[in-house]
Amino acid sequence: MKRFGLIAVLGVFIFGFGVQKATAQEDNNAYQMDDVVVTATKTPRTPGNITQKVSIIGEEEIRNRVIGKGNIAEILSYEPGNFASVLSRNDANWGSSGGLAQKYKSYLLDGLPVDSFVDTQSLDVWSFERIENQRGPADVLYPNYLSMDFAGNQSALAGTTNLILKEFIRQPKSEIQAYYGSYDTYGAKFYHQQRVENLHLFFGGHHESSDYTDYGTKNSWLNMINDPEYEKTKLYLRGTYFINDSLDHKINFFAHRTWHDGDTGRPNREFDHEYTTVQAGYTVPLSDIMLGSFKLGYRKYERNWEEDNFPDLSLRSKDYVDQEIIPGDIAFSIAHLQDSRLTFGTDFQFANYTTYSQAATKEIGNDANARQFGLYAQEELVLDDLTLRLGGRYNYTKHKIDLLGGQPPGESSESWDKFLWSAGARYAFSDAFSLYSNVGTSFLAPSLKSVGGTIKLSDKGVIGKDGHLPNPGLKPEDGIGVDLGFDVNVTPDIYFGIRGFYNKIDDQIIQVVVSEVPSQAQDINAGKTESYGVEAEIRHKPVDWMEWFANYTYTNSEVKNSRDPDQDGAEVPFVPEHMGNVGMLFNCPYEVTVGVYLQLVGKIYDSTSKQDRSAFSSYELLNARGEKLLVNRDHMLLSLYVDLYNIGNKKFKMPWQFQDPGFSATGGVRLVF
Repeated sequence: MKRFGLIAVLGVFIFGFGVQKATAQEDNNAYQMDDVVVTATKTPRTPGNITQKVSIIGEEEIRNRVIGKGNIAEILSYEPGNFASVLSRNDANWGSSGGLAQKYKSYLLDGLPVDSFVDTQSLDVWSFERIENQRGPADVLYPNYLSMDFAGNQSALAGTTNLILKEFIRQPKSEIQAYYGSYDTYGAKFYHQQRVENLHLFFGGHHESSDYTDYGTKNSWLNMINDPEYEKTKLYLRGTYFINDSLDHKINFFAHRTWHDGDTGRPNREFDHEYTTVQAGYTVPLSDIMLGSFKLGYRKYERNWEEDNFPDLSLRSKDYVDQEIIPGDIAFSIAHLQDSRLTFGTDFQFANYTTYSQAATKEIGNDANARQFGLYAQEELVLDDLTLRLGGRYNYTKHKIDLLGGQPPGESSESWDKFLWSAGARYAFSDAFSLYSNVGTSFLAPSLKSVGGTIKLSDKGVIGKDGHLPNPGLKPEDGIGVDLGFDVNVTPDIYFGIRGFYNKIDDQIIQVVVSEVPSQAQDINAGKTESYGVEAEIRHKPVDWMEWFANYTYTNSEVKNSRDPDQDGAEVPFVPEHMGNVGMLFNCPYEVTVGVYLQLVGKIYDSTSKQDRSAFSSYELLNARGEKLLVNRDHMLLSLYVDLYNIGNKKFKMPWQFQDPGFSATGGVRLVF
């Protein structure tokens, strides 16, 4: 409640700026980026001059998409090829992208990597100007992320998602929102943006508390005897200073902190997680044609939780995971030959990872650090209607292990170096029709959690020993990704596109469910993995008051392991063969807006073992959002809204004996001034 009081005080404080002239138009950015993307080349480019497929989810669309569990991955699940399997409001996403597990789609924050599993739960969407979703290989310009937790290291073989922060503030704006919903969930958000000469800044916060509900299947290992409770608090701040009034000469800083604590429905099963994300950048024109960019970040993930002696509910231990990652990037861009662009630079990461458990005494499980260094260059050559792209990256990764499973390892360090390449082409037959193709390679070393686990190998099958089993014999993996597609603007109001993709990984490291009771998983090398598929999408605005979209993705994913007949021919875990989306947005009379979204998800499996795996049936997920504008004046907007999640009350099962709890509703009031 102390953090809720802080949120309330800060929310009231923004009134101290005074009710300044704010238009009823909520889009206050000085320039719109809808026709510009930065992810493909690290500098602003028009979509027609890049070979990759990059879609943009704007600020208004981000807010209109209903997300029932508060995870950014749910926003991406409306895009072709992206499947989100967010286990609960307290747990990460275990979905997939491009026919591969979630760890093959990286996430970036203004171009620096963040964690696909942690930061998608932590970061607040009100800080974003837009989300850029690149489909297809992106490993040349962007490095692997040295995450040792959850599913381990992450690469951009299947694509990358760039979370673009708000930057240029045209005029002041404040927003306050309060809401109440199912499971006695209540919360409040606030946001303020301000410009002081060349300094553009915003800050905000979000607090939510809930009694929640049992999100385990019947008789699951979660064994909730009470309703689980949680509190989440987020605070963030961003400042950008434009030097000499130039949009290309600027310095910025961003800080975000999340506190997430509660319990999982039993007396001695409390948790307390804290996530810190800090980032700074400096961009400077070095000449009329050359631009330099310097970025440095800090990520700290602190997770601790209690374990009991179920069915005896006495406390067994408190377990901890501490992880620090420092990513950095130095990039240069040279414009030449009209619209052509040469990008080159270097990036680095330093990571520390420690796990320990405390019962009678403190026992350290894993203690290690890792470092990574990369050199990259990419040429994008624009020749009238033809764009050609070619890039390369040299990557060096080293892991140094002091303790593995509480003991000194046989090999205290290991290193890998690899050269990666990528190429692409796009040809515009006309302003309305273009054809594109891309190919790129990837490399991924096993993470410490994959090798060392969070429990001992001797704990396999032991009741009460939930966690991740070690696998010291893991090998690194190599991958290649290819796509081919076309974009058609049939009319100014109708867009249609098709994209085919193929991904292959040798010695793929995948996470499989070894046991559901106890809940145990393990990373294994699954042999060669191949996935291919096709994505089709359409967007249409037939009239001013209505627009709609639809997409469908077919994926065939298969493990080929001639040494293990039980795995040979099995589907890749967490990858649906069929999935699709349909969404409609209506601007109704009396200043009412309504959005309706239907997701269709096919069957998935949780393991590559054809004998021991579990299958999870297909399901449909219907969500809706409605908002009624009550006051619309020059200085103020006031509205009421309602979010309806899982209207069909589909309590579909998910891996590790989780299930979606079904229908939930949230309603609130929103004030913008």
